[in-house]
Amino acid sequence: MNPAKPGLILFAHGARDPRWAIPFEAVAERVRAARPGVPVRLAFLEFMAPNLPDAGAELAAAGCTRIEVVPMFLGAGGHVRKDLPNLLDALRAAHPGLGVTLHTAVGEIDSVMAAMAGAAVATLSTTSP
Repeated sequence: MNPAKPGLILFAHGARDPRWAIPFEAVAERVRAARPGVPVRLAFLEFMAPNLPDAGAELAAAGCTRIEVVPMFLGAGGHVRKDLPNLLDALRAAHPGLGVTLHTAVGEIDSVMAAMAGAAVATLSTTSP
């Protein structure tokens, strides 16, 4: 039996301004550097390509048998709670046998919240009370 080959989709909202994606591309590059054997794709809900079905199809074509999906959102609002599960259901239907796991929105992960708080605190003057 072959072990599951994982792939990772970093799922973001998308924007009309291509510069908006720069931080997400940097995150994807860091993940690729940390896990060079794991295919990583960015996918976007709207305005940018690839969309989630296309990114999932790319990973399936690359031989991935399991896809981990990380929503690159600060919280789990309507897009994460409603739109994303529908997209994942369609991905599963298009690629039977492909394991797809939806993870917590990145902004709700404790270490990310701590990093954001640390970044905010770092902006304060060291002479502030």
